[in-house]
Amino acid sequence: MRQKLAQWYWCGVFGEPYGGAIETRFAKDLANVLAWIDGAGREPTTVKDSAFRPERLKTMTSRLSAAYKGVHALLMHKQARDFLSGHSYNQTSYFDEAVDIHHIFPRAWCQKNRIARERHDTIINKTPLSSKTNRIVGGDAPSVYLARLPKQGAASDAAIDTHLESHLIDPQLLRADNFDGFVGRRQEALLGLIEAATGKADLVCRAARFLLARHADDLCFRRLLFFTSVSFG
Repeated sequence: MRQKLAQWYWCGVFGEPYGGAIETRFAKDLANVLAWIDGAGREPTTVKDSAFRPERLKTMTSRLSAAYKGVHALLMHKQARDFLSGHSYNQTSYFDEAVDIHHIFPRAWCQKNRIARERHDTIINKTPLSSKTNRIVGGDAPSVYLARLPKQGAASDAAIDTHLESHLIDPQLLRADNFDGFVGRRQEALLGLIEAATGKADLVCRAARFLLARHADDLCFRRLLFFTSVSFG
């Protein structure tokens, strides 16, 4: 029951069917979802018709968007860890540490490097961070602020890289200030996260591509990934 209810919820968030008039949609879902959970009905329309276009991530800039908030919530639900403290976010830390969605490649750096606003201001380039961490990030290049984190009390570079990966960020691309590579890789990873929540297809393939790119030179890992993909395929 819980799995079906969660799938319906996330399909509603990322399919964005509630963006307009909601009365008819809600009334229909109320009956269909209950029947579906009881095993006496088909998939509700909200689940069946839910589709998230990959290009949507590149246009998702409004905090008022349900899907924008959904990515933020999913990352925290999947135990994304603060770059500085390494703590995951819960109800207490969210408010105590003033967690909000902040730029990964800072706006000032993007403007200085002539990266268009419609490219750097999307959810792909944003992630939940505490206000303290965001102040340390400032407007500098990722390579600069990541080097500054250990001096501010963070753990080793290896630990920081683990925190970055919990946000579906490729540490090597971020440390190299490779904006284009970062955007492409994180878009794929976020799509996998959304597909997992909505129960839509191609999750294993996207997750495999993300992990394979991170461990391209590790032959043992490639073999393990292949057999894991076959098992789930």
